[in-house]
Amino acid sequence: MKTINPKDISPMQLQTVMQTAISPRPIALASTIDENGNPNLSPFSFFNMFSTVPPILIFSPARRVRDNTTKHTLENVMKVPEVVIGTVNFPIVQQISLASTEYGDSVNEFVKSGLTMKDADFVKPKLIAECPANFECKVLEVKSLGNEGGAGNLIICEVVKIHLREEYLDENGNLDQKKLDMVARLGANWYSISNEASLFEVPKPLITKGIGFDELPENIRFSKIFTGNDLGMLANVEELPAVEFHSDEEIHKNAQKLLLESKISEAWEILKK
Repeated sequence: MKTINPKDISPMQLQTVMQTAISPRPIALASTIDENGNPNLSPFSFFNMFSTVPPILIFSPARRVRDNTTKHTLENVMKVPEVVIGTVNFPIVQQISLASTEYGDSVNEFVKSGLTMKDADFVKPKLIAECPANFECKVLEVKSLGNEGGAGNLIICEVVKIHLREEYLDENGNLDQKKLDMVARLGANWYSISNEASLFEVPKPLITKGIGFDELPENIRFSKIFTGNDLGMLANVEELPAVEFHSDEEIHKNAQKLLLESKISEAWEILKK
């Protein structure tokens, strides 16, 4: 395994390693205003949710690695501690990329990117009409992580109102993951998309406890056919019947096909002798 001491490589090299390895990352499209009411719009992939009650989002406009300057978004929330965070999906990804251009502080990125401003209810920054979801937020704290190029600034935001585009809702009024086509940031110029073709479900062992790898029969656990993912699915059952199980590789292959369809109980059935 290759090992890297962060202190032994340049900040740019370190950033490349981390942004490529720690991916995919959701994208926050942050809408802010300055003290004169001028709007600003910029995307950030150092972003996620960190609490439900209270509803907390955090994103981080890092100091630029190349020249240690700060971004207008950071400067704005220090003066007007409010932000609208829009989520990003495939239909607007190119516009979001355009909004990341380092325009001057008097330039409105809404206009440059062709995105639509809409008045928010509880905060001064504008909603982004095209985003699947908009979160109106009050900024609770801005925590600096350092003064050097590449240092992050955690903007801790409390959500005060949420807006959802209706075309992304299901019949029950909930967001439909299959409709959203969410986009995530990878390393370099790469992005990824979560569409219906790329989605898959993994049952969570919350109510029942999976038996775990250590409780799998040895001829299953050490099979030449089953992958770690296969075994993880097989080990995510509450109990096994007191029977013997096949070691035959062809049967294991057939069970594996069922596991690819998330048919765990059916896979165990054909593994029984």
